[in-house]
Amino acid sequence: MSNKIQTDQAYGTTIEHLGDLKSWVGKELGLSKWVSVTQEKIDLFAKLTEDEQWIHVDVDRSQKESPFQQTIAHGFFILSLASRFCYDCLTVNDVEMGVNYGLNKVRFISPTLSNSKVRGRISLLEFEEKENGAKYIMNVTFEIEGQEKPACVAEFIAQVFTNK
Repeated sequence: MSNKIQTDQAYGTTIEHLGDLKSWVGKELGLSKWVSVTQEKIDLFAKLTEDEQWIHVDVDRSQKESPFQQTIAHGFFILSLASRFCYDCLTVNDVEMGVNYGLNKVRFISPTLSNSKVRGRISLLEFEEKENGAKYIMNVTFEIEGQEKPACVAEFIAQVFTNK
């Protein structure tokens, strides 16, 4: 197994057996592809969550009144990409299903401007075997294309079950 830490190219890690994931604690698991954060997606998220604050959906007002001079994505929209980014970056062949167990520390570092691109850099923080599966914690750093500071950093907890 090679640890491809700090590469700029999208990649993921495939592991045959869940128990082998334990050796990846403290290592990077992958880097997702870029995802476009369009105004259309922001508007849809706003409608679905009923959070239609003008800084997200009113392009004209945001250009005039917002310190960002354009609309920004909801922090929770960006955070909601955690599952997708983790699936993009880690495959465990004997896992039959997984569920989101929760989140630990979550910080929104930088606003994500509309029409930006984000991606997830995933590393494994903790691993605990359970009967017929495991619970583990991944660090997800939501990078914004062309920016040094990330949009968000979160500890994502997954509970998975093997097909034994």
